[in-house]
Amino acid sequence: MTSSALASVLPQLASGSAHTHALGFAFEGVEGDRVRLRVPYRADLVGDPETGVLSGGLVTALLDHVGGLAVWVALDAFKPIATLDLRVDYMRAAEPGRDLIAEARCYRLTRSIAFVRAWAFEDSPDDPVAAAQSAYVVTDPADRRIGRNLTPREGSRAG
Repeated sequence: MTSSALASVLPQLASGSAHTHALGFAFEGVEGDRVRLRVPYRADLVGDPETGVLSGGLVTALLDHVGGLAVWVALDAFKPIATLDLRVDYMRAAEPGRDLIAEARCYRLTRSIAFVRAWAFEDSPDDPVAAAQSAYVVTDPADRRIGRNLTPREGSRAG
């Protein structure tokens, strides 16, 4: 469940940046803790003109982006994040002429790291084109103050 403030900006976060707009990413929604994006099939997104299969780079960008959205859903807030690690396993070629859907879930959230699993598929996550495992650094703007890293954290002991 997302707050109404985050829910109102998720569609913009999904497709509002220059690269996601150019790639055609479209917000499909949130169900529980899972976020869904769709990228409509287009000829200019094809990686292999002979087969019409979508580019692997497109699949990677889609999985990375939907993973970031899943982090914000888990946080129930928009905070700066950065991809720390992204592993993508390609399991089969995407079917030419078909839209690609990506779904992600943040399954563990610590103070500074979020862990996400994501899938790209045409019809069902049970038949994935690719699966991703990723980690994102979560930055709290309150921790960016000058000298903040020199201040002992609550519960820590000096010396």
